[in-house]
Amino acid sequence: MTERSLVSALARPSKALIVGGRGGIGRALLKQLLGDPLIDDLHDWSRANANDPSSSIRWTEIDITDEASISAATKSLDGIDLVIVATGLLHGADGRAPEKSWRDLSAEQMTESFLVNTVGPTLIAKHVLPLLPRRERAVFAILSARVGSIEDNRLGGWYSYRASKAALNQMIKSLSIELARGRSDAICVGLHPGTVDTNLSRPFQSNVDPEKLFTTDRAARQLLEVINGLTPKDTGGVFAWDGQRIPY
Repeated sequence: MTERSLVSALARPSKALIVGGRGGIGRALLKQLLGDPLIDDLHDWSRANANDPSSSIRWTEIDITDEASISAATKSLDGIDLVIVATGLLHGADGRAPEKSWRDLSAEQMTESFLVNTVGPTLIAKHVLPLLPRRERAVFAILSARVGSIEDNRLGGWYSYRASKAALNQMIKSLSIELARGRSDAICVGLHPGTVDTNLSRPFQSNVDPEKLFTTDRAARQLLEVINGLTPKDTGGVFAWDGQRIPY
């Protein structure tokens, strides 16, 4: 067990949920939180259980593109304090790379990107936000991406991924406004983990400065440190791994 809690701002024994615990960042987040002294109930919602059978992590099967499975999964929760949606899609299910040109655009790839990157996380919010405490600190975070920033887009390309993350950021902003009406201490944000050594980034890692290519463990720790430093004034924002706010 770690001596210092990475979620000390919660200031109480808390329940945490990672959506997408089968992925690289999701697994690393579970690993970090499993040893955290303030997390006394840890949940993983994912397609398959990749956790150690002896672990105390409570796994529930889910498909974020199927609202019925999300609704059913909420039965495993009796309130929740920290939620991190660590899912995302860059490459198509058929292996298609992100579109470099408008000539590469297709309805199928755009639909798939929006379904996984925008619709799924928003449906998670629909069913999980009502379970956050009304008068205590709580955090609902979704992995977004810097390339989803419209203001920061200077290279073009990656059409579906950029657009689906931009749409996700708009959803996060709207969710945060409604959330604040009944839960003023709750925080709803997007998080950019940087370039992490996972299957999602592997085809593009040759162009990344080795010092900016993070292991999954480092990425998870950095994200939790960013979350721990947030205040209710930050709700609705999108933040990078170093805590810097990313423009919409």
